[in-house]
Amino acid sequence: MSSESVPSAAAGRPTLLVIADSLAYFGPRGGLSADHPRIWPNLVAAELGWDVELVGRIGWTCRDAYWALIGDPRVWASVPRAGAVIFATAGMDSLPSPLPTALRELIRYVRPPALRRRVRDAYNAAQPHLAKLGRPVALPPRVSVDYLEQAREALAGLRPELPMIGVLPSVHVCEAYGKVHTGREPMVRALTEWSARSGVPLVDLGAAVRENVFSGAGNPDGIHWGWAGHAAVAESMLKVLAAQPGLAAESVREGR
Repeated sequence: MSSESVPSAAAGRPTLLVIADSLAYFGPRGGLSADHPRIWPNLVAAELGWDVELVGRIGWTCRDAYWALIGDPRVWASVPRAGAVIFATAGMDSLPSPLPTALRELIRYVRPPALRRRVRDAYNAAQPHLAKLGRPVALPPRVSVDYLEQAREALAGLRPELPMIGVLPSVHVCEAYGKVHTGREPMVRALTEWSARSGVPLVDLGAAVRENVFSGAGNPDGIHWGWAGHAAVAESMLKVLAAQPGLAAESVREGR
């Protein structure tokens, strides 16, 4: 991303740039299009009167968020007109991942298709049992924080006034991960320390969606949320956005 192509401020209607994992666009029955009105990025943008650029994919970590920032032309186009950037990753980072991420991602490239299906079936069968060990996690906390800091520095170099927000991991009761999330607390500690150093505020996704997830009102997979979860996250995001000095107070209303 070249600083020569990015002006210091953008005119017109601001964009909420969200770089996220699937929690940003999965609802109670599965994945949804980026323009679905009930997912939290669009709830936030509707309240602000902004546009949205949602860049994400299932399983994305903070490493993927950084790679998107430096490599996705949709992000480059959004930065000049961004009113705020939200890094909504770190949840996948903290989940148990017995098979290293690089190897897991390579399953899709196995050929022939019949062998790929057998490999994938074996992985899916083993994952819930191995996940109960709780480690290793998909990305260690220090690595996640390092990628977030690189992303923050890159944006600050282009738009020093641009508000940025991070998140603390969500919670889950997902069978595919053995209902284990021992990696969450170390990730929370690392992110909280980074927030104190960097000044990037954090929205606690776990606090926002805990009732939705543990009551069984979310997605049956036990990890994605129902509509109440999305609404709660949107409300939390708006409260944090309202406190950012880079935003006009009249442009952000408290709550919904």
